[in-house]
Amino acid sequence: MSDILLQTLYPIVAALLYAALAYHFWNTRWRETDKPLISLPMQPWERGAIGLALLVHGSGLYLDLFGGDGMRFSFSLALSLMLWLAVLIHLLESFHARMDGLQPMVMPLASVCAFLPLAFPEAREVSYAQSFGFRLHFMAAMLAYSLFTLSALHGLFIGFAERKLHQRAMTRGLSSLPPILTMEAILFHMIGIGFLLLSFALGSGVFFSEEIFGVPFSVDHKTVFGFAAWAIFATLLVGRHFFGWRGRLTLRWTMVGFAMLLLTYIGSRFVADVLLGRA
Repeated sequence: MSDILLQTLYPIVAALLYAALAYHFWNTRWRETDKPLISLPMQPWERGAIGLALLVHGSGLYLDLFGGDGMRFSFSLALSLMLWLAVLIHLLESFHARMDGLQPMVMPLASVCAFLPLAFPEAREVSYAQSFGFRLHFMAAMLAYSLFTLSALHGLFIGFAERKLHQRAMTRGLSSLPPILTMEAILFHMIGIGFLLLSFALGSGVFFSEEIFGVPFSVDHKTVFGFAAWAIFATLLVGRHFFGWRGRLTLRWTMVGFAMLLLTYIGSRFVADVLLGRA
């Protein structure tokens, strides 16, 4: 089967698998019924189905990124890779904490992002992709993006759960979520790891720019937004450790930091690739 056909087939199959999983988790964890509110932990076959979707999605991403002589990249591939890593991290985290109630939001996003490279196929060749330093920088940045994507989703769920609890409205979706304190602990665990990865990505980009990218370091909008996000997450971690910050304050600033990260690369590439029509 030709690479072009596979590059078309993989994203479609992955998007359909994620969509089917999204419906399944919504139907079994969120949809309101007359049955008693009973906790339903993630089943082995559900983890296997997520693993299959990740395998198909990852295979398509590999062809899109490295199917030619070098490496190709774009905002659509960045989002697709971010959600692939986010689902993988979510799957691994599910062995340590209850994550099944979070899947109805993660899976639809993964479905959309798996299909994006087909909808927006414009991509540019990355001339410095063979550099070992660039690969380390790239993987650290993508892992950081993925962890902060999951952090933003967790923040939304924590806000949803707190609002429902204040309204004394116990729904099936709420009962399928982990306890709020557990979700907050997971949130700051992910922010902490993401912060370390982001620090490495920013530091390597600043101090080894010429070795990684072939050009001296210069301050641009991506640098400004990247360091703004770094400062926000650093403040959150300090506030959590020394002052016990939690609740709406931390959720709002988590979302602001995530928005800053999106603007560092994906927003600028979206403008260049789609709005301006150039790679």
